Amino acid sequence: MHDFQLTRNAFGKLVFTGSGGEVHEGVIPVHAFPISAPHEGISLVTSDGHELAWIERLSDLPDASRVLLQEELASREFIPEVQRIRHVSSFATPSSWQVETDRGEATFILKGEDDIRRLSHSTLLIADSNGIHFLIRDIQALDNASRKLLDRFL
Repeated sequence: MHDFQLTRNAFGKLVFTGSGGEVHEGVIPVHAFPISAPHEGISLVTSDGHELAWIERLSDLPDASRVLLQEELASREFIPEVQRIRHVSSFATPSSWQVETDRGEATFILKGEDDIRRLSHSTLLIADSNGIHFLIRDIQALDNASRKLLDRFL
């Protein structure tokens, strides 16, 4: 089990208190593999990059610390997951995409086909013209119309 405590200070920053009583304010959680293992491999580091603790699995933490870390990670790691591709303006790039994500509807510009990266056989990461990344966790989970639109770019 972990021998530290996490809280928030009055400014909303994470505060790490170690087993020896040492206190570090402004602790930053960093995922080792945020897409392929979102609930595993998290490092707690100081603002200058010094690692304070390694967390194998979020489920190993007490509820209060786990909730704080999940909130902090959600606010830092904005990667909407595409659930449906509604419309693509053109099959040539740049093109405008209208998608439904786990965070609502979104429209983005795909500058080039190189901005679609295959992370695994079924997982894609799409970077829009503003640098926001959209995740397609499983191509096969998309509806047929979405897969047909996506196939034109792969």
